[in-house]
Amino acid sequence: MPLPATTISKREALDARIRTLGRTLVAYSGGVDSAFLAWATYKALGADMLAVIADSPSLARTHLAEATAFALEQRVPLEVISTSELDRAEYVRNDASRCFHCKDELFTVMETFRATHGFDAIAYGVNVDDQGDFRPGQAAARQHNVAAPLLEAGLTKQEIRELARDADLRIWDKPASACLSSRIEYGRPVTRDALSTVEQGEDAIRALGFRQFRVRHHGEIVRIEIANNELPRALSSGMAAEFTRIFKALGFKFVTLDLEGFRSGSMNSLLPAEQLSRKV
Repeated sequence: MPLPATTISKREALDARIRTLGRTLVAYSGGVDSAFLAWATYKALGADMLAVIADSPSLARTHLAEATAFALEQRVPLEVISTSELDRAEYVRNDASRCFHCKDELFTVMETFRATHGFDAIAYGVNVDDQGDFRPGQAAARQHNVAAPLLEAGLTKQEIRELARDADLRIWDKPASACLSSRIEYGRPVTRDALSTVEQGEDAIRALGFRQFRVRHHGEIVRIEIANNELPRALSSGMAAEFTRIFKALGFKFVTLDLEGFRSGSMNSLLPAEQLSRKV
């Protein structure tokens, strides 16, 4: 199906904006938005761009492997750097501003890399739809003067997926993903052990054949979110027994399946309204 004229116009605006940035670092996670931006920036700038992925305990090994594989397939130059958000007390305490401190660490490290390697700009994959969600990391991006080409071109998440599909990029329908820390309830410290437990749980669910899900860590309780179209399979007695076996082995005392299904950012629903509206 041909792309709508408005989407084509936005794609042209994206290219035009990218070309104004000069030598550019792209904050890359392997998700649809950052992967499409990295690919588009490579197409526009060639060797004058570099995708940068931050490796830390909050990045699942499967996500790192998938992101690396996509960059290799598309010949997008890639650099893996280390970030140390777990060394920041304000990040570990895991309040509503956690994402701000994560992105502040990322962009601080990227800014040092940019300055020492002769790049002109840093860009990241925020889009129009992200403006309606609670995203403290955007405040960190603004403080570090990080460019937002997808947003500036007016692209929505659906349009980015359509453009990725039109370009025959296999990540066009990749499920939404986020760092492992987003699985831990606010107020519970982010630790290496907690991150590892979540990662092992999600690896186990993936091995069962589920595609879109989250493992939410609530201390002694694990809350499993499964996409609505996959939920009937998860609700069988046999699968319930398998979830129980997996998560009790990981140390949880209670294993629950969330009947509302998968919701991106569901932990935010536990925050008071005044925190959701607060600017970091």
